[in-house]
Amino acid sequence: MVSFASIKSNNLNSLFRCYLNKTLNITRFTSTSLFLISLICLPVLASSTYNPSLIHNSPKEIIDQVWQIIYRDYMDSTGQYNTKKWKKLRYKLLSTSYDDSESAYEAIRGMLASLEDPYTRFLDKKEFSQMKIDTSGELTGVGIQISIDEATKNIIVIAPIEGSPAFISGVLSNDLIISIDGKATKGMSIENVVNLIRGKVGTEVVIGILRGNQIINLSLLREKIELPSVTNKLNELKSGHKIGYIRIKQFTAKASNEMRTTINSLESKGSEAYVVDLRNNPGGLLEASIDISRQLLDRGVIVSTKTKRSITDVIRAKGNSLTSKPIAILVNQGSASASEILSAAIQDNGRGILVGNKTYGKGLVQSVRPLIDGSGLTVTVAKYLTPNGLDIHRNGIKPDIKVNLTKDKNKTISLIDLGTDRDNQYSVAEKTLVKILNRRSNNTTYIPTKTNFLRALKN
Repeated sequence: MVSFASIKSNNLNSLFRCYLNKTLNITRFTSTSLFLISLICLPVLASSTYNPSLIHNSPKEIIDQVWQIIYRDYMDSTGQYNTKKWKKLRYKLLSTSYDDSESAYEAIRGMLASLEDPYTRFLDKKEFSQMKIDTSGELTGVGIQISIDEATKNIIVIAPIEGSPAFISGVLSNDLIISIDGKATKGMSIENVVNLIRGKVGTEVVIGILRGNQIINLSLLREKIELPSVTNKLNELKSGHKIGYIRIKQFTAKASNEMRTTINSLESKGSEAYVVDLRNNPGGLLEASIDISRQLLDRGVIVSTKTKRSITDVIRAKGNSLTSKPIAILVNQGSASASEILSAAIQDNGRGILVGNKTYGKGLVQSVRPLIDGSGLTVTVAKYLTPNGLDIHRNGIKPDIKVNLTKDKNKTISLIDLGTDRDNQYSVAEKTLVKILNRRSNNTTYIPTKTNFLRALKN
């Protein structure tokens, strides 16, 4: 379980306040769940209008704490933040009387709503407690990872978790959740939707799905869902080649070690190349995606983050990759955040190719802040850039070889079909790798430290 520092603030006269942020993985995919580990000191603005002692221990203190965090660290991705207006808003909010914490909470929600950023949001004590999800790879629910469509504010399915009640019932990426047990989700926050979906193991919940023009009501039983992060198999082809198939379902705390074990095992069995499947992988822990990138990439930039002050943190490979064999990455519209980081690192460094469909396009960094009364705040503080400098957010990553699944788009591909010749996206990736392997004898050997993967295909 991820632990959170208990934050206490005794007065507002101190020049700085420091809040300890911990990395957190939100399995329900509210914002693909990638957060910074950082110690951030927030200078308190001087004000000639307010005596800090009048704010201390009052509902206004939590309002001012949230205001300060946004003022100092918020990175505007919507174009709605204006410093002058934000300062005027502080004056207005602190000039208002609040009867209790709940009235202050409503003021905070209204303040944050003006930013029009679905990933920057306030959580009351109960919601914040629920957010502290164990990243060991278990959850209780129906196995739907969701987000908010920034344009329509609809609740959209990023991907169902394999083997979960949602997956078995046929929930698909890009389905819209329009109701839960008959309650319309229009206008609901992510937290409200998740709270309605969650419940005791064995109880039933009815999810209303909008798919195109069709409304589908699915009755699902809640259960404890195991989340194995990495699965694999070795495909031995008629040509004699051996292709390792690795599926990373989510970048949990277990994923990095599982991936390391998987690669070592497949290497010992003689794998000549790898297909890494990131389809419908909604993301997870930043550290896991970085470590797995380093297992596959010997040199080069993996990802960089850029804050509102244009402070850039560049993360690189360390020269200790576990394999130099050719790689193909499978992606689709359900591949998001941490999946996009790994995909871009492989693509931009010429380490391998991407096959499938354009990725989701989630490239914002959220920091989780515990607040003084036990509530919390998630705030957008940076954005991710690919090694080539592409802003991932809303853009996504285009595959080198675009391939659509040939199956009916309204049908979920069977788990047993993944990584077989019945999976046409995999088949294209496999044939591409075999082409590379076959050209080794023609002086076009694949060199993973050079950007020559596509050139080798053309020769």
